[in-house]
Amino acid sequence: MSLYNRLHELFEYSDGWLFRKISVRGAPAGKRVGNRQSSGYLHIIVDGKKILAHRAIFLFFNGYLPEFLDHIDGDKENNLLANLRPATKAQNGHNRKVFKNSKSGLKNIKLDEKSGNWMVTLRVNKKPMYFGMFKDLELAELVAIEAREKFHGEFANHGVLA
Repeated sequence: MSLYNRLHELFEYSDGWLFRKISVRGAPAGKRVGNRQSSGYLHIIVDGKKILAHRAIFLFFNGYLPEFLDHIDGDKENNLLANLRPATKAQNGHNRKVFKNSKSGLKNIKLDEKSGNWMVTLRVNKKPMYFGMFKDLELAELVAIEAREKFHGEFANHGVLA
């Protein structure tokens, strides 16, 4: 039996969650399923195998699994179908928030230690692209936002969760 068919046999979907249709090994029918992993993603168990909940939900409705899935709002626990979209690895990366170790606190902007200016760079087609050096952090941020919108399109994330 395919995983798609097995998901439909075992679960019902409601508001971003899967619920058991039938009792399995002491877990009653109607119980919400999903455990949080250390990564922040939820997983479910199907026939003894761990499956990421967002991937199971996407498969449940679409009948296929893309290589990568993106949570549009960046919330790893928001598995509403409308929040899940197929993505490439690069697109998924474009939609990440700012890294915790960022000195500027802003995405795609780092301090050039030699000049003391803010440098704007981002990846385009897997290659780093340079957008300039700026004394003013606010100007650097505006340039970074414009570059992300132009090159990352619908996957552009300006560093915060929506």
